[in-house]
Amino acid sequence: MDRILVTGGAGFIGSNFVHHLVAATDAQVTVLDKLTYAASRATLAGLPESRVRLVVGDIADAGVVEPLVAEHDAVVHFAAESHNDNSLRDPSPFVQTNLVGTFTLLEAVRKAGARFHHVSTDEVYGDLELDDPERFTEASPYDPSSPYSSTKAGSDLLVRAWVRSFGVQATISNCSNNYGPWQHVEKFIPRQITNVVAGGRPKLYGAGLNVRDWIHTEDHSSAVLTILRSGKIGETYLIGADGERNNLEVVQLILRHFGRPEDDFDHVTDRAGHDLRYAIDATKLRTELGWKPVYCDFESGLAATIDWYVAHEDWWRPHKEAVEAAYAAKGQ
Repeated sequence: MDRILVTGGAGFIGSNFVHHLVAATDAQVTVLDKLTYAASRATLAGLPESRVRLVVGDIADAGVVEPLVAEHDAVVHFAAESHNDNSLRDPSPFVQTNLVGTFTLLEAVRKAGARFHHVSTDEVYGDLELDDPERFTEASPYDPSSPYSSTKAGSDLLVRAWVRSFGVQATISNCSNNYGPWQHVEKFIPRQITNVVAGGRPKLYGAGLNVRDWIHTEDHSSAVLTILRSGKIGETYLIGADGERNNLEVVQLILRHFGRPEDDFDHVTDRAGHDLRYAIDATKLRTELGWKPVYCDFESGLAATIDWYVAHEDWWRPHKEAVEAAYAAKGQ
């Protein structure tokens, strides 16, 4: 796979994967990105122009997608509308990008005979009770709870159908919550970090007991590359790094890093339909493909992420005021 097309490669998770590809392989990489508010050319700054090019375009546009896919050996599909709250306000972009866009890519891959890897989310499985000892596995039933997660579930099923019906050479991964560099300040961890850097206080939804299984985006990137190289066609792999923390614990860790009291935060209105707990069992990925995370300790990964946001204030500061105004309008 000397030529790899990465959709959504100027967004948070996709751009981190592009950086990982450049460091870990000799592949020529093309990024296809619509450059919505959650993406930025800056995420690709510093990468060698001889190996990485950016094409601005929509994954739902077959006229753009088909000739691009035909030029590549593999497609890694990160592009998605991904903010739950936005999907509750207006589901239509989620249907268009996550469903129609994935369909368009699958048809292009089918014609070109290219390898396809589809990046998805653990939210397709719904949520778990806080006191439930179980974790999601590849056999967990789908139970999405929002327009975002339901469109991602639908895109997963499209991939499976194209594998079975048309012989598309595809794999799927469902990952837990990512954190790390280049994540938009609307998201939970960068929002709290940048609140503190900006001299404010973190905001905690409700009681802060909702649990997420956090994974550093560098570990997600290495897992996706492992699946692309060694994954069995038609198989799904769950990606996680045993990083379960509730929101209160995350806020307290951020405050502690800055030497602030652990109760120096504001309680705000809980999110609508806030899932209780996500937890990933990545045994299949670890045992069958030999993958393991670098950031086994969430605290060290979080500290590195905090340092990145402190050092890149020029990147997030222009977006901060508008994000906080939008949250304030919702009492959050």
